[in-house]
Amino acid sequence: MKQQTISLSRRQVLLYGSAALALTSIGSLWAVPAQASPKDAKQKLAELTGGAEISKGRIHITLPKLAHDGTRVRIKIQTDSPMTPDDYVRAIHILGERNTLPEIASYQFTPECGKAELITRIRLAKSQTIVAAAEMNDGSVYIAKARCNVARGAGGCG
Repeated sequence: MKQQTISLSRRQVLLYGSAALALTSIGSLWAVPAQASPKDAKQKLAELTGGAEISKGRIHITLPKLAHDGTRVRIKIQTDSPMTPDDYVRAIHILGERNTLPEIASYQFTPECGKAELITRIRLAKSQTIVAAAEMNDGSVYIAKARCNVARGAGGCG
């Protein structure tokens, strides 16, 4: 069998190498980011609260039913707590069931805060249910859920 040799100039090697690098870079742009699921959010909440039993009530979410832009969605969370040394909210956790990562934010409180309430903006990758959990000083946990439909998501938020 006759052996063939391929002869490439320096310019051709650089051209083919650059093309291969460009194709590799473009391929990584098509990679789909991992998406959290409701199960992931539930597991993360259990991790954040030490596996405490979860009840409904004592926490309320105000979230728009429709957000035109997922990069900055206004959320308000209020709790029913006297914020006394005997009965206060120790932490509020916000989770998104369909974001890249389920944990959006956690806030710490003390009785000196006066009330456990917050208003902020969050990023939502797509339409989803948001879970807010109030962790009380006695270890009990209360949750509330609200759904927001996102017209244009935040893409690779995390």
